[in-house]
Amino acid sequence: MKIAFTTKGSQWDSKMDPRFGRTEYFLIYDETADTLTAVNNKDTENEAHGAGPKAAQRLAEQKAKILITGNGPGGNAATVLQKLGVDCYINAGDMSVKEAYEAFKAGQLKKL
Repeated sequence: MKIAFTTKGSQWDSKMDPRFGRTEYFLIYDETADTLTAVNNKDTENEAHGAGPKAAQRLAEQKAKILITGNGPGGNAATVLQKLGVDCYINAGDMSVKEAYEAFKAGQLKKL
């Protein structure tokens, strides 16, 4: 299963980014292959509108089934993610990616 994290960097020790649509990176962890892939999302920083749905589409391209983030996606992006079958977990904004993954596995994050 692929798990996407909203992050400020491209490594396990990177800080989580509480934002969804305008996150700097999506870090994709493939549990089956035990691989970590960074997807640059910085091009959405200057978007006036539509950053969330564009970010959701980017996740769809990566085939992520879980999203771990801080504050959660906005309404339009949440709808797109729901239609794509992506489960969203929040409250990981003050953690590192590794801490967020461990909190997810321990059932400590809130599911939207």
